[in-house]
Amino acid sequence: MGPEGKTLLNIIILGFGFMFMFTAFQTCGNIEQTVIKSFNSTEFHGSGYTSMAIIYGVFSASNLIAPSVVAVIGPQLSMFFSGLVYSGYIAMFIHPYTWSFYTASVVVGIAAAILWTAQGNLLTINSTDATIGRNSGIFWALLQFSLFFGNMYIYFAWHGHVHISDEDRQTVFISLTVISLVGSFLFFLIQKPDPEATPSEASESLLQTESTERASIVVATPGLSSQALDAFKKALQLSVTKEMLLLSISIAYTGLELTFYSGVYGTCIGAMTQFGEDAKSLIGLSGIFIGLGEILGGGVFGMLNKCNRFGRNPVVLLGLITHFVAFYLIFLNIASDAPIAPEEGTHLQAYITPSVEVALLCSFLLGLGDSCFNTQLLSIVGFMFREDSAPAFAVFKFVQSITAALAFFYSNYLLLHWQLLIMVVVGFLGTLSFLVAEWVVVSSRRDTDYDSI
Repeated sequence: MGPEGKTLLNIIILGFGFMFMFTAFQTCGNIEQTVIKSFNSTEFHGSGYTSMAIIYGVFSASNLIAPSVVAVIGPQLSMFFSGLVYSGYIAMFIHPYTWSFYTASVVVGIAAAILWTAQGNLLTINSTDATIGRNSGIFWALLQFSLFFGNMYIYFAWHGHVHISDEDRQTVFISLTVISLVGSFLFFLIQKPDPEATPSEASESLLQTESTERASIVVATPGLSSQALDAFKKALQLSVTKEMLLLSISIAYTGLELTFYSGVYGTCIGAMTQFGEDAKSLIGLSGIFIGLGEILGGGVFGMLNKCNRFGRNPVVLLGLITHFVAFYLIFLNIASDAPIAPEEGTHLQAYITPSVEVALLCSFLLGLGDSCFNTQLLSIVGFMFREDSAPAFAVFKFVQSITAALAFFYSNYLLLHWQLLIMVVVGFLGTLSFLVAEWVVVSSRRDTDYDSI
């Protein structure tokens, strides 16, 4: 197998590893608020929204140290150990206690920062300028298959269940724990890319990774300590560059809408009593349609990247329009108190007769729009900060996760129409800032081409 084939295989394995892990974790996030409402125990007093707010808040803070961890133990081991922590969080739902629930939320927040920083690093060192867009699309499409498989399982497992019993909960979460562990062990199949297959910067990152695999023997070596400190300083420096500040608004928007489609919207659908006794199983069906939108967007925009003469801007604009249509239909179709309704659900009606078909169309549009933003952000960050991919993706996840934490926090209190309004405003501003950032990239590329003549 040639160097190009090896790096492509690495991207595919990376995507499959994340697909298994997030089949478990995203399904867990989608159903946990509904599960908690149905969990009748005097020992447990927790909120799924609060747990996710803790995860993303800790995730955000931990992104400042994540590049140092990846520098010391390497991206492969970073992803493996982080995956084990994710599995532990999911297993906790087999029999949850309040203290274990919130403790696991803190620990998985730290693991998430390390996991995604390592993912960005591996994606970049296995890509060139010509393949970064394609590889981002392939990874994103494989990752989003997780929404399809996990939620299909929930749909069939909970079909016709008005109340989620202890046995229902335990069966689901034992299965999800095993699936998550499979994903963690897949990371060991990723091979080191050949230095000549990637730019010189990737070779430098590769050598850095090779040297740090001996961290268990020489963990106190001054070189590694210096390496970790340098990674931390670089993350701080990148966070205040003009390019990253421009991108930060659109990155912040992906954090808000991530919260909405991964935790809030499914809860809203499950709370709609007018959807009948299948309302709980519709949470799974909604997740499937979100996944279909994500897979379609990731696949199409990744595959068409090479022949896209118009840059990233049209894809991001398509994402904004898609989301605005979805938000408007959700506003018309879902009751305003659905995000915070009790277990028995909401009996309020929005502005039209609630329609399952419209609700699922909105799920698809949420997924499609999310893939538009994320594939282009992965591509532009990998392109702009190739020499410092790990710190750059750490800053990316810092901004995304802090807004996600904020959104999960206010989801405990805000009615649906206020949550939609916040996303509309930030989405519009984020798209404008992305257009400017892409213009900066195109201008610098033209200047480089001119200088090389």
